[in-house]
Amino acid sequence: MGMLLGVLVLPANFSDDYGAKALLRRIAFVTRWLLFIFDGGYDKPPLIDWCQNLFGVAVQISRRITERGFAVIPKRWIVERTFAWLNRSRRLSKDYEERSDVSENMIYIAMIHLMLRRLHR
Repeated sequence: MGMLLGVLVLPANFSDDYGAKALLRRIAFVTRWLLFIFDGGYDKPPLIDWCQNLFGVAVQISRRITERGFAVIPKRWIVERTFAWLNRSRRLSKDYEERSDVSENMIYIAMIHLMLRRLHR
């Protein structure tokens, strides 16, 4: 559905695999999860092994299909659609916040607003 399970805002000098581990430690694990789908930037054997050993789920890397031109990447459109929903929030259109916890909370507020609008049709 594209709803957020967790948000973690880190400075740019942190690596992607560090951020992925930190985020996965923060969210509540659901035993019915069968698969983690990561972007190509997370294709690092230590991260993949860590996810498989700690959570016991399979890890799939979503790769580009073609080198040239536009092509829809399977499952990637869910993430891109969620980013588009969040960018409709005026406060998230630019990075106005100085603190990362405020940025995380503004993302949660925007997602709560979206979910409430869908429930109250």
